[in-house]
Amino acid sequence: MKHTARTFSYVVAFAALLVAPAAAQDVKAGDLVISQAWSRATPGGAKVAGGYVNIANKGAAADRLVGGSADVAGKFEIHEMSMNNGVMTMRPLDKGLVIEPGKTVKLAPGGYHLMLMDLKGALKQGDKVPVTLEFEKAGKVKVSFDVQGVGAQAPAGAGHSGGHDMKHTPGHSGMKK
Repeated sequence: MKHTARTFSYVVAFAALLVAPAAAQDVKAGDLVISQAWSRATPGGAKVAGGYVNIANKGAAADRLVGGSADVAGKFEIHEMSMNNGVMTMRPLDKGLVIEPGKTVKLAPGGYHLMLMDLKGALKQGDKVPVTLEFEKAGKVKVSFDVQGVGAQAPAGAGHSGGHDMKHTPGHSGMKK
């Protein structure tokens, strides 16, 4: 009986992935195109959440993501996660994140990401969370983060995070960067 219940729960979870909401619309701000803005659902009582987004610079000059805000959070930071000598480290990028001309920066689990801290409530799968990103040149840009399931690795329909798969890098765990 327990085996059947577990199998049923896997089937239900898989079906939920198939009917996940469509990805958010692209947002244009100056020379920047912001796409695939998403976050993960948080368990009740959690005080932090990650935010992920792709930022493409279609212009001839660099811009810089310098900050942001969200009504659901008391604090907003830009972070980098990396592996150093087999130890995962995370640090805020106090000077922001440069988006070079002609390049796309992917904020995804295991690499660059946004931290929503001092959450005022849980993020629930299916929610749309309004967030304001602040750029040095493009200014303040409103986007909506689609909240995916707790263990999501990419926005609905994307298939993967687009990052470097560290499972195939000697000395690293299955974390994606």
